[in-house]
Amino acid sequence: MEKTLQLKAEIRKQAGSKASAKVRKQGRIPAIVYGHKEEPVAISLDAHDFVEQLHHGHRLMDVQLDEKLQKVIVKDVQYDHLGKDVIHADLMRVDVTETVTVTVPIELKGTAKGAEHEGVIEQHSNRLLVQCKATDIPEGIVISVKDLDVGDSLHARDITLPPEVKLVSDPEMLIVACSLVAAAKTTEEVEAEAPVAPEVIGEAERAKEEGQEKEESA
Repeated sequence: MEKTLQLKAEIRKQAGSKASAKVRKQGRIPAIVYGHKEEPVAISLDAHDFVEQLHHGHRLMDVQLDEKLQKVIVKDVQYDHLGKDVIHADLMRVDVTETVTVTVPIELKGTAKGAEHEGVIEQHSNRLLVQCKATDIPEGIVISVKDLDVGDSLHARDITLPPEVKLVSDPEMLIVACSLVAAAKTTEEVEAEAPVAPEVIGEAERAKEEGQEKEESA
């Protein structure tokens, strides 16, 4: 079950990229709180505290704003162009009794059986879209891959979820597969396997040959 964490927020009075950059230089993350038929509010959060909770899989939080607590879930997080630092967050107000749709991280555990036969695990998706009450959001979905042999795979429909959590992602979405290690080919091998293109006579060469044929027949 998702834990509720409390973060102190500050209202942002200025908008725009320059103002947001200034907020980030102060060790804070610009964010927006919206939903429940209330006006959106631009805020900032302590970068260290917010990112720390994200890394632990927490999505449900209590944001303290002007002495008032608002329960929110993290709906979207934007990262920089390197995909490393959080530069903005979207927080949606929720009620503990309502059902929400959120993405939760997938964690793989164990060593695949196929590793004994030169098989490797390929993770095709690291997140799962689920639906549940705000207080039932899983911190993450742990999947054991120890029974996967070469050629085996797991799709979203194969993942066992807590009884209070419903799958929203496409059931056919591929999550993980065990495949043989592809042997690296040398440049010579690739060139040897490449089909030889048939020689094509260009328009200029074709016209020249046709002209010679006419002269010979004249």
